Parts: sequence; structure tokens; C-alpha cells
Amino acid sequence: MSPASLPPLKTIAVDDEPLALGLVASFVQKTPFLALVGKFGSAVEALRYLHEHPGTVDLAFLDIQMQELNGLELARVLGPAGPRVVFTTAFSQYALDGYRVDALDYLVKPFNYEEFLRAAGKARAYAELTAQPASTPAAAEEEEYLFLKAEYQLVRVALSDVLYVEGLKDYVKVHLKSTPRALLSLMSLKAMEEKLPTRRFMRIHRSFIVALDKIEAVRRLTVQIGAVTIPVGDQYKEAFLQFLSRWS
Repeated sequence: MSPASLPPLKTIAVDDEPLALGLVASFVQKTPFLALVGKFGSAVEALRYLHEHPGTVDLAFLDIQMQELNGLELARVLGPAGPRVVFTTAFSQYALDGYRVDALDYLVKPFNYEEFLRAAGKARAYAELTAQPASTPAAAEEEEYLFLKAEYQLVRVALSDVLYVEGLKDYVKVHLKSTPRALLSLMSLKAMEEKLPTRRFMRIHRSFIVALDKIEAVRRLTVQIGAVTIPVGDQYKEAFLQFLSRWS
């Protein structure tokens, strides 16, 4: 399915403030690629609707501070199988919590239509990516690009641009050749390892994956990539030495 042929995203708005709810609903209705299928004054009402109509909602604009069940709790209950979420709130301190539940974006009230449209555009871009069938050029590029969730958006990263990946507890830090600013993405290093082609990348430490073609030197079971020296962990030593034997 081409992006142009994608149907409008079925969207709900959830907010316990009637004025705020009406504003978001009006924004949805004036956006050509969104279709308003429901608006709810509480997260409990929204949850009931989503349970009664499973898989029929693509996108939810959720207020965070609500009675009984707040927006963050609703997003956690719905999990990955639920609609994609954009949070709307008057309190910016919830941004990190929103990131942890894999929200697409985070709108701080009061926001205007331009800001709303930017967030809705991220949902549209996500839908376009996930709608690509296996036979499309995007699938052919699968081994050349990696899509990462970073800073509330999907970022396309060329595999040839990756120097190494550093694991930081629940996050990975992707160091790139093209910019000194690394990308931070909420995922485990193991999950990242599974995304990367083994012919081009190798995990050499519990905290590091390296691009094999970016290794400039090997000294005493450490590898040099630019100005960075990365140790080879005992657990990964044997596989790395086998790689070196083919390299030499």
C-alpha cells in the first residue's frame, strides 16, 4: 500500500476538560489524514470503547492528568497492541514517562494547530512505514537502513553511518560517523543486536556492539574506532578472535 492510498488514521481524543477535549477533537476533524471515531471525558470510558472495538483505533490523543485512570496508566494497560499515543498535558515533567511508554509525541498545553499537526504527522509517518509490504523498495533497503525511535520520532539511520552502539541500562546510544551527537533510543542492547546484520556488526562486550568495518586497530583485546577504545569482554573473546583470524 502506497502512502497516498493509506486511509485516514482512526483517532480518539481523551480529556476530562471539556474545552480541551473539544479543541483536540476539532483539530482531528480538520486534519485530512485523521478520522475522529470517538471522544471521551475519561480514560475509563476510552478503555471500555477500545476493549469493545479491538484493533479499530490507530491513534489516541491522551490527556495525562485525569481522575480514576490517568493517560499514562491507560497507555500502559493498552501496551504495544493498542493505538499509538500522543500525550496532551499542561505539565512538562511527564515527558520522560511518555517516552517510556513509547509515545509518538508529547504536546504541552496550550498548543496550537501547527504543533498538533506536527505530532499527527509523526503518526502518519509511522503508519506509512509499518504499511510497507515486503515487496516494496523499503524492504529491499532493510539491510542498509535501521529505523530507531529517538526523541519522539522514527529516525532512519544508515547502517554505514553507525560506528558503535553503547548499552546504557534501558537505553542504547548509537554513535554515528556523520555527527558527534549520538542517538538515544529506549531499547535494550540485546534488542538492538537482533536488528543489526551479523555480517557487519558484532557484540564484543556486554555494553558494546561495533561496526566491523569501522575498526581501525586491535590492541590487546581492545578495538580502536576513531578516538574511542572499546574492550573485548571475556564472554565475547572467542567469537571475536575467530573474526580476527578471518580478517588477518
